[in-house]
Amino acid sequence: MFFVASKIFWLLASPLHLLLILLLAGLILAPRWRPGRMLALAAAIVLALIVFSPASALLIRPLEDRFPERSAVMTPPKGIIVLGGAVDEGLTLARNQVALNEAAERMTEGAALARLYPQAMLVFSGGSSALIDNSAKEANVARRLWRELGVPESQMRFEDRSRNTFENAAFTKRLVNPQKGEKWLLVTSAYHMPRAMGVFRAQGMDPEAFPVDYRTFGNARDNRPPGDGARAVVIFETAAREWVGLLVYRLTGKTNALFPAP
Repeated sequence: MFFVASKIFWLLASPLHLLLILLLAGLILAPRWRPGRMLALAAAIVLALIVFSPASALLIRPLEDRFPERSAVMTPPKGIIVLGGAVDEGLTLARNQVALNEAAERMTEGAALARLYPQAMLVFSGGSSALIDNSAKEANVARRLWRELGVPESQMRFEDRSRNTFENAAFTKRLVNPQKGEKWLLVTSAYHMPRAMGVFRAQGMDPEAFPVDYRTFGNARDNRPPGDGARAVVIFETAAREWVGLLVYRLTGKTNALFPAP
């Protein structure tokens, strides 16, 4: 129920969808209702700010900076957990070629860490996030990609039932059964790391964060206009979804902190 509700909620609450709905409603109502013009104008101004100002970077950067960047040179871990969300399982099936999205670093960095630490277990967690047709599994694409990158089959483990971050943590814990004192790495996008760490901790695991897939520079360049309006909208949507996710996960008891920290 939580998964379905979250999908329906975001379909309506997505900033881009919401702004377009308000803009269209304002234009339709404007001839009969004077405030309709103001509604349309306000929606257009907010959309313009997202496209032409550094708003998207300013919204996502606190999420990305919450957990520090990590070097791959460290004490060898017991295992490496890579969260799904970086592959397009439908496109992979349609074209018979591994298709990655903008979060591809989750997959490539996971494979690189596995090659660096051949004794560590490489675990992928991800089923299908599709609301209707969930027959295609992210885990199947991950297996194919890592095989092609040379990761030994014996080093890999796959959890293919999870549909969201909460299920990632719950099902992965059952799969790997971590023992006290073991060192595990958690690999996911930097903006997603606070919520992911909060959920894993609430499930009784305390992995070390290994953030990847940064969308900001982490310096003064983030204060400049984005230059690519379409990408700015995507980043704004991503950040807004994550902030809402942090709040909802805390209110529903899936994390023990509103904004988990190192």
